Amino acid sequence: MPLEVPGPQGAQPIPARRPGGRTARIRTQVIDAVLAELGEHGYDGLSIDTVAARAGVHRTTVYRRWGDVGGLLADVLDAAGDDDWQPPDTGSLESDLAALNQEIHEALSARPPVVAALIAASFRSEKAAHAQQRLWEDRYARCEICVSRAVRRGELPPHTDARRLLIAATAPLYHSLVLLRTPPDPRLAGQAARTAALAATAGAFAEPPSASGI
Repeated sequence: MPLEVPGPQGAQPIPARRPGGRTARIRTQVIDAVLAELGEHGYDGLSIDTVAARAGVHRTTVYRRWGDVGGLLADVLDAAGDDDWQPPDTGSLESDLAALNQEIHEALSARPPVVAALIAASFRSEKAAHAQQRLWEDRYARCEICVSRAVRRGELPPHTDARRLLIAATAPLYHSLVLLRTPPDPRLAGQAARTAALAATAGAFAEPPSASGI
């Protein structure tokens, strides 16, 4: 699932705008500023003062609402989960996973590298780490329907573990593009999807039924 930032996050790391008053407008300005500063300068270049200046907001307002850089990053990630994104429904497991991976590929390959920088920043801030975990849990939960649909279609064995399958399908993109920083490969999304789908079809992610038979 795509780790969208405001928004598995379409794939563009742009906040979803919502109507609101002055408070909502300030939050939008600040979140946009955080993303811009993070993409251009990374975690070490992020500060309350630079974000406030870029957002056109008084630094006292930022301190009062977000407290510190960790609070800013956490709010960016929390805002990413406040959307209506849903995983693709293409009619087959492999193509669903391929479409999902394509969204991830586009998000991780975008320039400036905001999503990758946000992931890296979560290792430097406890507040951001907790917020990122909440976002991942939300994205995995939304994407489980891809697996349940495949089970209903007869593509997968019953009791297939959706979380394990989704991790296997999407992990190669994060490993290649975030950890190894290899150049984007347009074939990667489909290859990772096909590998995971073949393994799942063979029962690699199937859990034995409980003793009660449920």
